[in-house]
Amino acid sequence: MAKTGFLLVGHGSQKPHNKELIEKTAAMVAEKEDGFLVRSGFMSINEPTVQEVLEEFRNEKIEKLIVVPLFLAKGIHILVDIPGILGLPQGSYKGEFTLADGTAVPLLYAQPIGPDPLLADLMIRNAYRVLEEHA
Repeated sequence: MAKTGFLLVGHGSQKPHNKELIEKTAAMVAEKEDGFLVRSGFMSINEPTVQEVLEEFRNEKIEKLIVVPLFLAKGIHILVDIPGILGLPQGSYKGEFTLADGTAVPLLYAQPIGPDPLLADLMIRNAYRVLEEHA
């Protein structure tokens, strides 16, 4: 059965814990959603690159590909760089992805996290955690 490809995009960093954060998040997504074939890729510094992971997905039996940036807000990577890598016109969040056998599948590009109640909940949890640790 074909799955949905899920590419989690991280910025990339010289700090190993930043790469690990993206990889662990991708692993958690894969564990929670068995309908996704999850991989992570990076814009710079770390490997695999977004381009390398896209090439890996070309050889998979996927019915669509979603690209999800693990970024908080829109910036040059979200607005220009990632759409360029995906072959999407600026401002577009939908296109096609061609598999190695020539089949075109839908390509969907997600928004960054942005302001979200879940993010507020995480910040509150972190505030309580530091209060407990240093009370």
